[in-house]
Order: sequence, then structure tokens, then C-alpha cells
Amino acid sequence: MSETITVAIAYHSGYGHTARQAQAVADGVEEVPGAAARLLDVSEPGDRLWDELAAAEAIVFGSPTYMGGPSAVFQTFAEGSSKVWSEQGWAGKLAAGFTTSAGVNGDKLNTLTSMAVFAAQHGMNWVSLGLPPAWLFTSTGSADDLNRLGGFLGAMAQAPSDLGPEEHPAAADLRTAEHLGRRVARTAVELAAGRRVTAAAA
Repeated sequence: MSETITVAIAYHSGYGHTARQAQAVADGVEEVPGAAARLLDVSEPGDRLWDELAAAEAIVFGSPTYMGGPSAVFQTFAEGSSKVWSEQGWAGKLAAGFTTSAGVNGDKLNTLTSMAVFAAQHGMNWVSLGLPPAWLFTSTGSADDLNRLGGFLGAMAQAPSDLGPEEHPAAADLRTAEHLGRRVARTAVELAAGRRVTAAAA
């Protein structure tokens, strides 16, 4: 029997909205046979955080979008990974990203781009959302559709600033995050299986 593949969700959430998105990613991971999710709050740095990330086959990064980019807490985590970077400890792992902002646009793409560059610096392989845009892309689109905000690089969510995390992000955005979790987990399971075959043939 093959070993379980671990997908770490390394996230920061300022008010709880991004934490709900992170949980949705984890729920999607857990739907994939052979995969397990590990939710890791990057505002709590320490050996456990770095050990869990080192052991994971994939890392999904998550942050709210504040002032057009990742939160200061997430950036502190990213800069704190410099020792891992110097050793290329995450090289070859899969990576993906998600973000929430109050605005429908909110410059969320800038946050996801920052995460993708961060992953590239670590030598990781980025997994995109893999969904077509919905909602306003065609006249028949709906706000209940997956990828209603029309992102490609990662999962986007919108949460009004005057509503708490018990009400938002919207259900469609959480389902989109679940899709991302499943996509990363399936890719990680397939990659691990391929590596086992390659190793056996060597």
C-alpha cells in the first residue's frame, strides 16, 4: 500500500475569512484518496511549522490581500524561509496559492503573482487553478459558479469588510478553494506515483 501524501496549507488570516478559505482547500485535499491536509498558521512560526513544511509533498500558500499584496504576516513568513531557500529545501515540491480581499478585484492577482514568484525562487512547481472564468465572463454566468471571480493563477475569494467570516467568503468561492485543494492533491499523488515507478526502474 502506498504512503499518504501530505499537502500543507500555509496561510495567514487577519479576520478569519482567509482561514475559512484555507479550511476549504484542506477539505478538497481530504477528498482525494491517498492525500492528507495539514493546516499551518504562519503567524505561529517555530520548528513545528518548518518541519511540517519540509515533510509535505505540496504547499498551498494563503494570505489575505492587504493594500494590493500579501499581508505583512505572510511576508514575514516568506522572508523567514531564507534558510530553506539557501538549501533549496522545497525544490521539486508542488505549490499553489489562494487569497481573499474585500474588493471584488482588490488586486488579488498581485498577491497570487507574489506567491508564484516566491514558489519559483524555492524551485517549486506551481499548480494553477485550472478553471475557466465564470459569472461576468458570459451573459449566462452566475455568481454561484466556480471561479466566479475569474482567476487563473490561484483561488480567489471576496468577503465584504463589514461581514464576519461566519457569513463570507461566498459559497462559490469556498467551492473554488475546495477545487484547488483537490487539484493539488491529485497532482501530488500522481507525481509521487510517478517517482516511485521511476525509482523502481532505476
